[in-house]
Amino acid sequence: MQGTIMGDSSGPIVQETTTGSQVAAITEALAERIGHQKYGIWFKKSIRFTLTDGHLRVDVPNLFMASWLENHFLTDITRATQSVLGTCPKITFAVNSELAGTGSQSQAGRISFSTAAAQIYPATGVRRQSQTPLVVTQNRRGSKLKFTLDSFVVGSTNELAYNAAKAVVKEQQSPFNPLFIHGGCGVGKTHLLQGICNEVSKCRPATNWLYLSAEDFANEFVLALKTKKLEAFRRRMRQTDLLAIDDIHFLASKPSTQEEFLHTFNTISLAGKQVVLVSDAHPKMIAQLSEKLVNRFVSGMVVHVDPPDFQMRCEICRRYAKALTRTAPSENLQVTRPPNRIPEDVIGYIAEKLRTNVRELEGAMLKLTAYSALQNHRITLSVAQEVLAEHLERCEPIVHVSDIENSVAAYFSVTGANIRSAKKDRTITIARHFSMYLARKHTKMSSAEVGRLTGKNHVTVLMGCRKIEELLERNGDIHWYSTDGHRVAKARDIFAQLEDSIRS
Repeated sequence: MQGTIMGDSSGPIVQETTTGSQVAAITEALAERIGHQKYGIWFKKSIRFTLTDGHLRVDVPNLFMASWLENHFLTDITRATQSVLGTCPKITFAVNSELAGTGSQSQAGRISFSTAAAQIYPATGVRRQSQTPLVVTQNRRGSKLKFTLDSFVVGSTNELAYNAAKAVVKEQQSPFNPLFIHGGCGVGKTHLLQGICNEVSKCRPATNWLYLSAEDFANEFVLALKTKKLEAFRRRMRQTDLLAIDDIHFLASKPSTQEEFLHTFNTISLAGKQVVLVSDAHPKMIAQLSEKLVNRFVSGMVVHVDPPDFQMRCEICRRYAKALTRTAPSENLQVTRPPNRIPEDVIGYIAEKLRTNVRELEGAMLKLTAYSALQNHRITLSVAQEVLAEHLERCEPIVHVSDIENSVAAYFSVTGANIRSAKKDRTITIARHFSMYLARKHTKMSSAEVGRLTGKNHVTVLMGCRKIEELLERNGDIHWYSTDGHRVAKARDIFAQLEDSIRS
């Protein structure tokens, strides 16, 4: 290979002067050499071959693909071409913007490459590191995230988490390290996490902070391995004063990524720096999370955020309504007048009907305000009931696996860790079977997915569900041991109490 061209192709760069049969023969030979599965992943949907006067041009969607294909498939492409043409042609790679957005785009994860670095350079077939700067989507020092602590509505259900967040901001070395915030969807966890970063950036501008999701961490780790930039990745993650990770439960069942994050956590923690983590579940209730990570997470401040109470929901509605009236309508919308003030009885109605999370409240307020502005209708309780009827019906409470596990564990006097363990004690086994059965009944998860969360395979889940079905059908007696000693109850009575507990 004599050269690799990195250029933009707003139009055809090279005119094809040979029949398509030779190109087809080359691609077929390449597929035979590397295997049809690899060919389908790396070449079939995202690469274009052009053969002109003994010169083979390979168009790729981005620089990452150019570097990857050159480093891993150059020899195969050369030999496949030689087997068809009988000679070794000049081979070049070219970045073609027309191919952007194809299936290969996901290979680069969430990192985009600067197109300003397009250049021509000699290619010897030796692996090299691309000099293209990486443009990363996450926020760092000097950036501003969406949510602030000032806009956070504080109440009895989240006051502890809020005060812990303020302590992290106030203290250079807070006593809460790590700070682990967990709770259901839409209760303000991400709001707190971003608020911490924004407040630290404002109060201590010299602080080097990094906010990203666990999925971004995993994607960047995999990309660093592929592009041999692991040291740069580690420097970026570990040389921070504040590391804020959202949705840390995403690392479950990813042992290699968990190991990398463990070392990252240790480095930051031992240096006296701050780590703040957010999850949908308590560390001990995240299935397939390594014991080492669990131990480190629970060594700090673990705080639960409950859904907002009625007064908090009303205040959230008021603030959101105020923000909506300050927002100018789109030029494309024919609005006859600005949205009018939402009465307190309407706010109370919405807050009473939607109890689970903030996003549902915001969605209802947005729909009602938009209807008022677009239809030129004054907002009244009757109008709200009519407009939001479908919205309220669709927003029935969602049952989470963590809710089921908590209820079952409390009823049978065991722990979530017991349910997910390999123990076969009678009480634990019964609790595990009920947990699996209720998860299959109240969620859309498959048996395999429930099995992954409980540390079992899908066959175990199916057998456990079948046993509960048989007990419910004949309403058999169930015996178990609790802290109060031996207990016995009818299967349907237990099931009914668990159902009530989950929905409450």
